[in-house]
This record gives sequence, structure tokens and C-alpha cells, in this order.
Amino acid sequence: MNIFQDIKVIAFDADDTLWDNESYFQQVEKDMCRVLEKYAPAEEVSKSLFATEMANMEDYGYGAMAFTLSLVENAIKVSKGKATDDEILQVLNLGRSLLHLKATPLAGVEEGLSALKGKFRMVLFTKGELLTQELKLQRSGLLPYFEKVVIVSDKKEKQYLELCNDLNINPEEMLMVGNSLKSDIRPALEIGAFAVHVPFEVMWQHEVTDDFEHPRMARIKSLAELPELIGI
Repeated sequence: MNIFQDIKVIAFDADDTLWDNESYFQQVEKDMCRVLEKYAPAEEVSKSLFATEMANMEDYGYGAMAFTLSLVENAIKVSKGKATDDEILQVLNLGRSLLHLKATPLAGVEEGLSALKGKFRMVLFTKGELLTQELKLQRSGLLPYFEKVVIVSDKKEKQYLELCNDLNINPEEMLMVGNSLKSDIRPALEIGAFAVHVPFEVMWQHEVTDDFEHPRMARIKSLAELPELIGI
């Protein structure tokens, strides 16, 4: 029996589901560690950066601009205020580079979306900064596949219920597709929706959570597998 037979809407995460994102953030972090290597070992710089990000989460939220602010604050913190203007500028420019990612679709993404278009209502449901996410979506060339684009500050049960209400569907009529068990899969399942987990090769530390199985969840390696999974 196909557990997805009553699905009307498929919601897709963006970063690390449709295009690579986290690997660029991790590279920027490594480059920042090199800029600050005379002040502290890389492990210490990275640990301090994560703590800074978590402390800033309530004020800044998610995304490249929030990350850049934390990069600069962390550079000042790690160097105990001794970082030079040039070093601070280097760190700032590293963060700024994340605002211009090409957002090239991952292998299998366009194949999967093309096969599904016209057969289901498809929406993009992602978290982060509005302008940054909108620009990445435009650069990706994937915008025409989606009936609606919803960008939120966080993705928890409340936001998933609001999405269903906005789309005028019951939770059990929605399928959420994403790479994060914490943000994409678990909260969708908690409200009664279905989910498909598409793991990505790298994961932000904040998104790491214990693995689990669920009767309303399936896993695939690529979005190209999604049409067959749901019976197309």
C-alpha cells in the first residue's frame, strides 16, 4: 500500500535539499579559522563561533547575514579585541560571499520536480532571511515549479500548521520533503503530515539530532526517486 496516496501538497525545503548550502558555510568557517590562527587554534575558534551563533539565534535568526554578524563578533571575542581592521574585513567578506551562492540544483532535483509538476500542488517551505532565500531561489531557476514560496524564521509545529491552514488542507494531505530530521521531518510528522527524508552529505551542528524511523516517513537518496516513491 502506498502511504502517500492521499497527498495533495508536497512542500520542499530549500537549503541542502534543492541546492548545496552548508558546505559553503563550513568552508567559510575554515577560512575564518585561518584568518584568526594567530589568536587561537581552529578547534577553539569553531567552538566559540557555534556558541556565538546559538547566543545570537533569538535576535538574528538563521541565514547568511546572521552568520556574518556572528563571524565578526566571534573574531573580536577570540582575538580579545586585538584583531586588526584588515582581519575583521577579511572575516566580514567571507560572510558576505555567502550572499552570492549560485544555488545550483543538486543532482536529481530538476528531474524529480519536473516529473511531479502538474500532478501535485508544490510549495517551497524554508527558513532563513527573506531576501537571501528569494535571491537563491531565483538563481537556482527552480521558482517556476512552485505554486507558493513560504519563508519563515523557524520551522516548528506552529509554522507547519500555519502552512496547512494557508493552503486550506489538512496536515495528513501534506508531504514534507527535506534533509533535516530536526526542522523538516519531525515537526511535520508531529502535526500528522507525511515526510520524506533526503539526507545531505554535510549537516550544520545545530540541525543534528538522533535518527529515528516513523510509519509516515520514507527515505530517498535523491529527489529523482521521489516520483516513483509516491506512485508517479
